[in-house]
Amino acid sequence: MAILLFKLNNVTLDEAEDIREILDEQHIDYYETSAGRWGIGVAAIWLVNNQDFNSARTLIHSYQIDRGLQIRREHADLKNQNKLESIFDRLKHHPLLFLLTLVLICLITALSLKPFFSLINL
Repeated sequence: MAILLFKLNNVTLDEAEDIREILDEQHIDYYETSAGRWGIGVAAIWLVNNQDFNSARTLIHSYQIDRGLQIRREHADLKNQNKLESIFDRLKHHPLLFLLTLVLICLITALSLKPFFSLINL
């Protein structure tokens, strides 16, 4: 019986590809399922043989630790070089998007609170 090894929800394409490569290099049999057209299914990597679960899980765990360290290093390097984008940088580069978002937030807030304001005027 197949066993769930790794869910692919919110996983980047390069991370999923790295997981596939690790499993292929170790000759671990697996198959993938998608979430389907409506996103109801489980997008995941499943093992064919239950005996491979512990070794596959260990490989993925060590990969994720290494990947986390690498991403933290890259983030620290960008921070040291002052290349991280702040919210003010995004505002400068995309002012129209910022204003549109602000208008939509105000509109949704006003529509949500309108019934309560009508109770106050009674």
